[in-house]
Amino acid sequence: MSSKQENQTFTTTMTGADESSLSGAQVDQPHSVTVVSGFKHSDNRNESSESVPSDINVKTCNLSRGKVCICTACEATRTRMLHRMNGNTSANDKKRALEELPEISSSSASSITGDLSSVAKKSRKDDEEGHAERFQKMQDACKTILECIGEDPNREGLAKTPARWAKALMFMTNGYSQTCEEVTNGAIFSEDHDEMVVVRNIDIHSLCEHHMVPFTGRVHIGYIPNGKVIGLSKLARIAEVYARRLQVQERLTRQIADAVVDAVEPLGVAVVIECSHMCMVMRGVQKVGASTTTSSVRGIFEKNPKTRAEFFSIIQGGAKMC
Repeated sequence: MSSKQENQTFTTTMTGADESSLSGAQVDQPHSVTVVSGFKHSDNRNESSESVPSDINVKTCNLSRGKVCICTACEATRTRMLHRMNGNTSANDKKRALEELPEISSSSASSITGDLSSVAKKSRKDDEEGHAERFQKMQDACKTILECIGEDPNREGLAKTPARWAKALMFMTNGYSQTCEEVTNGAIFSEDHDEMVVVRNIDIHSLCEHHMVPFTGRVHIGYIPNGKVIGLSKLARIAEVYARRLQVQERLTRQIADAVVDAVEPLGVAVVIECSHMCMVMRGVQKVGASTTTSSVRGIFEKNPKTRAEFFSIIQGGAKMC
């Protein structure tokens, strides 16, 4: 017989039984799984397949215990079935492969859902325990700092200061626990608008990573849509995610611009930040009137001087948008 006439499928049936029960014919039991351990493609689609015992040493399948099985045999089954369906197979082959896939009963599905719920609860519990542990460490650290500067952390005015300080610092750095995907929350919409969109004077407050003292100011964000627009408040939220971290202004400017690019893939983005840094006002050179301006441009704002000039004119109040 030629290779084109061969069409063999080697199968075995896994049940809750042990290996000795697999040596004979297939056994009809609940949650049985057919494992395809070999397949030779043939142009003759109507030939019946031959079933022979598999050479895979299989123990009790997890499906018999109401769980999704990820054992080597079952993974091999799914891989081969997908390979057969994605290859040059006929509709009958695809139908037969689908019929071989194991069915998960409603009780099994409920068990899986319950397992996922338990995992989520455990994760939340771990997060809460981790938060409490970090909070206590921060309070202890604050007490040590108070002692080091010559204060009594137990006096009335400072008794609750470590807890207040820990809460405040965790709030001022909560950007570490957020992502832009979370704060934008899918507020991105298809829109045929290709003119500049600018949101000015967004207040930001951040902490200088060099001295952990604040710098505050405003951020201006402009972009030119390319078939998609983002909710205006989401631009402010993106700025907040990165501002609520230990930062330097230069990096903060760049991160906001890149985040807008990732969110809406615009024709261009421009970001300008103007801030006053307490590390220059309260200490060091102590220059109260000093402010720092940084900018970051992407796409058409970087390539086209006229577009860039229009953006700067708008944020400086030299042009009014209708």
